[in-house]
Amino acid sequence: MYNAPLAFPADFDGWRDAARRALTLKVSPEEMSFTIGEEAPSLFAEPLPDTMPADAPQPSVPKAFPDLARKLICHADPDRFVFAYRLLWRLQGEKRLLEIASDRDVVRATEMEKAVRRDSHKMKAFVRFREIEDAELGRHSVAWFEPFHHTVELTAPFFARRFAGMVWTILTPERTAHWNGEELAFLPGATRDMAPSDDDMEALWLTYYASIFNPARLKVKAMTAEMPKKYWANMPETALVKPLIAGAEAAHRRMLETQPTLPSLRDERLKERRAMSLPRMEKGQGSGAGDDKAPGTIGEAREQAAHCRACPLWEPATQTVFGKGPEDAPVIFVGEQPGDQEDIAGEPFVGPAGKVFDQALAAAGIDRSQAYVTNAVKHFKFEPRGKRRIHAKPNTGEITVCRWWLDQERRLIAPKLIVALGATAAQAVLGKTVTIKATRSMLIDLDAATKLIVTVHPSYLLRLPDEAARERETKAFRADMALVLETVPELAVGSN
Repeated sequence: MYNAPLAFPADFDGWRDAARRALTLKVSPEEMSFTIGEEAPSLFAEPLPDTMPADAPQPSVPKAFPDLARKLICHADPDRFVFAYRLLWRLQGEKRLLEIASDRDVVRATEMEKAVRRDSHKMKAFVRFREIEDAELGRHSVAWFEPFHHTVELTAPFFARRFAGMVWTILTPERTAHWNGEELAFLPGATRDMAPSDDDMEALWLTYYASIFNPARLKVKAMTAEMPKKYWANMPETALVKPLIAGAEAAHRRMLETQPTLPSLRDERLKERRAMSLPRMEKGQGSGAGDDKAPGTIGEAREQAAHCRACPLWEPATQTVFGKGPEDAPVIFVGEQPGDQEDIAGEPFVGPAGKVFDQALAAAGIDRSQAYVTNAVKHFKFEPRGKRRIHAKPNTGEITVCRWWLDQERRLIAPKLIVALGATAAQAVLGKTVTIKATRSMLIDLDAATKLIVTVHPSYLLRLPDEAARERETKAFRADMALVLETVPELAVGSN
């Protein structure tokens, strides 16, 4: 039985040196033990020899093992040193051991590594510095933290990079990390009373924390999952959590009552005039590349539209959301514009309105994959309100400018039927303003080969506050989808 002493609980360098010596001496994991600091070894353990044979081969390990071993050594498991050595021992004969996800040792190592990474992440998130005046160091930031695992050495370099211009110290029961602005040093552990209890800026921090609390997005379970209560004692803002939760409902009501008003009609008209002053998008001007060649395929049109700069909507949007579906689709469904989720995903009708749309198609027996789905306007127009992006209706100028892309989709696909979902879509297809009431559920001839059906946009159903009205309008919308299938039977599920 051999024993190797280590300097501190996460002494990876000491473990690595001892493990190399033990491996060259062919000491099995069962014959190996490790002690920390002043711990006494077993009565039957003799010191591991300090020297190795001159011709001793270097251990061979996969590239991923050193980082894995470093994290295993940081775990709180008292058997971690021997366990890490056992993995090293096995790797000498089982080169692909770490690739066997079902191996018990690999499963254990993966779980231990995950726990250490999580603990290190929590330390980065929950350390709170307080400023003090030190006679030698001057202005000095000090924090007290209690990690579950031995993660101080692993995590302290993050703070050295993040707060390189500060002089700071992180005190923990086991180890102390100190950064003097140039060098990172580790010292023995400390006690809670060695850390300051508050500082001059704490009241300001608490005011800021309370001000960013959003009662409309309160999720207590999710919060405690990400910020476990065991960390709360060292975070000054957690004293506000209970009163903020208790007052969330009243705060939410106040927020709704005082939310910002919609833009004025004058502002909307100015925006519309500005959009109308832009050159009309004829031929390929929408690509923004000066190329007046009309696209030959939907793929080419999609690529050109990704560079469209013909109206201001491209700038705040995440991306162009072009149509999606077969190039020989018998039907084109046209919506108003992408929503928040569509803007992020880059696909039309994938948000809440898209779910209502899918349900109506399913109820009518329509296979969405056989249809082409697009929007009259290809960029998401919105008004920012706090962290939310609120849908804003596109104006006539924006609809007119973007109509060129819709015309290309119609030309390239040549559908039998176009379904305009909402007044904006109908305006884009017809080139003039129409009302839903006057045109709904009618078969309108666009040309000799194409007909038009106008109906409501699915988002209209989501906005209805009255349950009876919502049920009535949903039934009418599904009846319109049934008319679509009656007009184009090849859309039926299973027809292809």
